[in-house]
Amino acid sequence: MSIAINNLKGTVAAFAVLVMISSSALAQEADLRDEAELLRQLAAATPRQAIGIDRQLQALWSQSGSASADLLLQRGREALEEGDVDAALDHLTALTDHAPNFAEGWHVRASVFFGLERFGMAAADLEHALALNPNNYQAIYGLGLIFEILGQPDKAYDAYSRALAIHPHHEEVTNAVNRLKPQIAGKAL
Repeated sequence: MSIAINNLKGTVAAFAVLVMISSSALAQEADLRDEAELLRQLAAATPRQAIGIDRQLQALWSQSGSASADLLLQRGREALEEGDVDAALDHLTALTDHAPNFAEGWHVRASVFFGLERFGMAAADLEHALALNPNNYQAIYGLGLIFEILGQPDKAYDAYSRALAIHPHHEEVTNAVNRLKPQIAGKAL
């Protein structure tokens, strides 16, 4: 009888440990889907931690909730990587038509327009993306680049500063801020 009780105690203890580990994993999984928590962590992260949190946010923002929209995004990105700009625009325009409330579709299409030097169209898509997801520091950075190219360093600096407030360790944004500081020195920041 004591052997059975000892085995039962061991089984219960193992089960309790398994439940705790599972609960911890579920809590971590929930954190991966909690944009507000990830953004909070990003703001307080070390540069090394920020890399992983950035990846989690990018993955989260790339999920539309629709298999067909996710496929269009994937195909648009693949076409862009292969240099097939026309196919990328076709897929991403279909995506923005199919899922107009999916911010990442607008953001990625803006990248295509930016590469084509269609800065007005890129800015319009970025503004649309930011209306849907105002925390997308990549889209804010893209607007900053457009302002900088168009010779509006004050607006570019403001956009970059806004992006850094969300992601303080974003290397390209930090470099852009440092590049523009001398141009706007003496002006009200």
